[in-house]
Amino acid sequence: MLDQPTIKRLLALEKLLENPAIIDFPAAGGKLQLDVRSVDGLEGFLIDVNRRGQIKITKCTYQERYNVIEILLRLDIDGPPHENPDGAEVPCPHLHIYREGFADKWAHPVPADFTNTLDLVLTLREFLQYCRIQNIPLINRPLL
Repeated sequence: MLDQPTIKRLLALEKLLENPAIIDFPAAGGKLQLDVRSVDGLEGFLIDVNRRGQIKITKCTYQERYNVIEILLRLDIDGPPHENPDGAEVPCPHLHIYREGFADKWAHPVPADFTNTLDLVLTLREFLQYCRIQNIPLINRPLL
């Protein structure tokens, strides 16, 4: 379990993709994982793009993970609404931000950093920027 000062520090770190080659955005039903390190090389992260929605091809989840299992950020696109621990419902799309004592159980409305969540490739670029990744390459759109 992460404490709030650690969470704030990890989210604020400038980061780099370990392999900044062109990214092939996954087609519907696919997934992608990117390895990321803090600029100082001391911290490791994973970025996940999951399009495994069986019914909605527009459903997508983007995650920033720390220590493999701790989800720091999760952006859900075209999924169901989320009920927060206080009972408040947040419609999709929404952004989960790790909170001490709750992990990724709290969702928030999507911030203005995300300009068009209907464009999944643009949203990946904006998610990588939101995660403070500095060396974002070209992202190829899927053929289907």
